Amino acid sequence: MKNYNASENKATLRILIIACATALVGAFTVSLAAQGSKNGAAGQMPAFYDGELFTINLKELSDTASDSTIANNPSVNNIYVSNDLDDEQDFIPVIDAIQGDGFNPLWHQILVVFNEGFTPHQFFSDDEVLAAAAGANPEITLVDTGEVYRCSVVGPKQR
Repeated sequence: MKNYNASENKATLRILIIACATALVGAFTVSLAAQGSKNGAAGQMPAFYDGELFTINLKELSDTASDSTIANNPSVNNIYVSNDLDDEQDFIPVIDAIQGDGFNPLWHQILVVFNEGFTPHQFFSDDEVLAAAAGANPEITLVDTGEVYRCSVVGPKQR
């Protein structure tokens, strides 16, 4: 039988606490999502930023607030989506900033529409999205929805 020292016991206890906390947060998130609210954890979804998968939390602003924000705030970030954020996504959304890299909690929703002759696929960065929308024969068209969301990046996507 192996004897454990105090530091091994602390490390084991720390791992157990983290595992239990993760399980509780997951159960709480599922519970909120089942209630249908788009506020709090139920408004969470994955999003790509520069090839890395993050978890974002979002809530749509009213039409009046969206119009005012777009008209008066030049530093609003963009979130590129396959469908309106109120609907299930065909592809994981792409964001153009995170904390420490031009982040603003207000996000302008931009629909990515694939042009005829191009096969829809997942983008992993805003640079890829913008490159696909450029040129004489662009792969995609970007459609301004006029909608703004309050969005935060709450951490890397849990695997």
